[in-house]
Amino acid sequence: MSKIDLIDNSWVDLVFDGKNQSYGAYQLRKNTGVRNVKALIVMFVAFALIAAIVYAKVSIENYIASQNAAIEADVELASLAEKKEAKVEKKDEPEVEKIEIERVKSSVAFTVPEIKKDNEVKEEQEMKSQEELQQTNTAIGAFNVEGNDETGGEVLKAKEVIAEPEPPKVEESKVFDVVEEMPQFPGGPSALFEYLSKNIKYPVVAEENGVQGRVIVTFVVERDGSITDVKVVKSVDPSLDKEATRVVKSMPHWIPGKQNGSAVRVKYTVPVTFKLQ
Repeated sequence: MSKIDLIDNSWVDLVFDGKNQSYGAYQLRKNTGVRNVKALIVMFVAFALIAAIVYAKVSIENYIASQNAAIEADVELASLAEKKEAKVEKKDEPEVEKIEIERVKSSVAFTVPEIKKDNEVKEEQEMKSQEELQQTNTAIGAFNVEGNDETGGEVLKAKEVIAEPEPPKVEESKVFDVVEEMPQFPGGPSALFEYLSKNIKYPVVAEENGVQGRVIVTFVVERDGSITDVKVVKSVDPSLDKEATRVVKSMPHWIPGKQNGSAVRVKYTVPVTFKLQ
């Protein structure tokens, strides 16, 4: 196979030998080599430009990334340096209470006269004679004390403290039916029924069907006065039961009940009356 030469135009003269060469086709074929050279040059220039743009873009991105990394490193190093250079605040030393030493007078325990055998009497329990007491400044007290002042000091006295029994602990989770102080709605029973009458919204379905009656609701007044465990124990109509439950749940905190002076959980029952006007 012969090689193709895109620049050599000798083949044009062979093709158009003996033909009309002034025809436009001959001139067009004659300039094919020049056009091919121009096309190659344009292609190489475009490729070079594209390669240069890509290379410049990659270089710029790498440079920006390296600069950001350097800035972050500088900031991190600076923050570490600030932490190291931070001054350690000296904590104020706690003030030491000044303890005053009491002036206590020496004393010997007063021994209650009691008849015992000689071998059962301890030396410290022997009664002091009048002569021994007159020859010393030691006072007579409830027990033996080695004091630090013999004139202006005070003789220590023993005090009897009767420990009061702890009140019985009340189980926190137990629910009481009756306690010493029953829970109460703020303002009393009259305020409770006034609240219920003002906040009840008569269900439309029950009103249209002429349904009325008294729904009995039970609930638990918690130790903080909140209302939980609301239940209908006597039903009249599903719509009335639902409305009664809603109103009871919406009540404000009660004054909690107490047993042995401690707030406890108490079960309470309230009738909610629905009456058509």
